[in-house]
Amino acid sequence: MDAGQGLSTSEVQSIREALAAGRKPRVVFTAAAGQIAGQIGQVVELTDPEVSDEFVVVRFGRDELPFSPADLAVAPKGAGRRVVESKPEPEPEVPPAVAAPEFVLDTPRVPAQRQEEPKVEQTEKPPARRAVKAVKPKGPAGLTVTLAYADGEWTVAAQQGSKALAKPYVVKPAEALKMVALVDVPGVQEAVEQILGTERAEAEQQAEKLRAELAEIEARLAELREAR
Repeated sequence: MDAGQGLSTSEVQSIREALAAGRKPRVVFTAAAGQIAGQIGQVVELTDPEVSDEFVVVRFGRDELPFSPADLAVAPKGAGRRVVESKPEPEPEVPPAVAAPEFVLDTPRVPAQRQEEPKVEQTEKPPARRAVKAVKPKGPAGLTVTLAYADGEWTVAAQQGSKALAKPYVVKPAEALKMVALVDVPGVQEAVEQILGTERAEAEQQAEKLRAELAEIEARLAELREAR
């Protein structure tokens, strides 16, 4: 049995595959393992080789200890377990020492380490968003139609917002009366009829005056014709 050569990379891989299959391969300790050189053990686990060089866990007797690949070799076929379990010799009983009384005053009291309370970072809450009012679409400007009476004349004007659509223009009294009739507001139509009545009376008076003047002119004309 050659126990002087450690495990090779391929042998370590074979052991890994055997463990994955549920077997526990046997290994023999090399001279690098010290006093247990030549003994037989079983590999029960392979740990991470990047964490420690001793990543091969071997069951030897009642213990399971980690070894490096240099400490082990593949056991030859048919090799029996040569593990020798020796009972430890009983240690002589030592009478318990009588503890001397402790002087409390001489013993400095070690202050207990103050545990720092975990700091709780207060995160600022994001400012609440203001409710955004829904902006109503701006409608067209208002339209104003004005019927006015001044100095014996009726006028109509139209304006949309600040823009004049139609400048005041003169309409007949009958048309003004029709426009007012569309407005069902008590007192408006009566006021218009009163204005029209006053205008009618003045027009009749003026017509009578003109007729009288015309009669005088015609009589004068007749006298002048007779004087030929």
